Amino acid sequence: MSAVASSVPPLVQLRDIHKSFGQNHVLRGVSFDLHKGTILAVMGGSGTGKTVLLRISAGLIRPDRGEVRLFGTRTDRMREEAMLSLRRRTGFVFQGAALFDSLSVFENVAYPLREHTRMSLGEITERVHQFLALVGLPDTDELMPAELSGGMRKRVGIARALVTEPEVVFFDEPTAGLDPTNARLVAQLIAQLRTGVCDTAIVVTHDVEFAELVADQMAILLKGRFADVGTPADIHRSPDPDVRRFLAGELREI
Repeated sequence: MSAVASSVPPLVQLRDIHKSFGQNHVLRGVSFDLHKGTILAVMGGSGTGKTVLLRISAGLIRPDRGEVRLFGTRTDRMREEAMLSLRRRTGFVFQGAALFDSLSVFENVAYPLREHTRMSLGEITERVHQFLALVGLPDTDELMPAELSGGMRKRVGIARALVTEPEVVFFDEPTAGLDPTNARLVAQLIAQLRTGVCDTAIVVTHDVEFAELVADQMAILLKGRFADVGTPADIHRSPDPDVRRFLAGELREI
């Protein structure tokens, strides 16, 4: 799948990816290209392998077979230490936000800057405040994760992923567990990012309405493969009966 016709190499490229856990064959030959300026929503029911695919794309786990390239560099057999320079060019938003419970909001967002840059305290403070304001959470520096609502935790997680100004962001179910109001806020935030901080992302979700709000390309993952890929309009015209059942809310696990 080539999201955007271009002579420029894709930022993320997967070819014939297979992944199993024991006897459970999760991915059975997934391929796609993600070019700069594209937000791809990977959709499917529970247990279809969406998060596994996302983590393989980000270089967090390895496929059993197939090739993964990040910024043109093959990563699927790369040593962990060699991956660090590539990972610094990406951001990852975990489903549960994955905040450090013992660190304040400020220190959670500052963490990647302290780890991966040589910024001064003043520069870090300015950058953290910039991104907390971006996600609608100014003046929350001293709050601890336990004091935050689910929606606030998600937004802090997004701020932390964005604070290094990555070239690609990987979102794992960013609206999971949120009420409709907070889910809509997160969707609006992700949609706004492409006009400023980061215009390229892979978003894993089971929420069709959310995917239509944020993505210009959608891929339906069923039975370990992409059943269909295209614009939201293309997907709604899909001739595949399983895709139609998924969009209608009749197919949640397969």
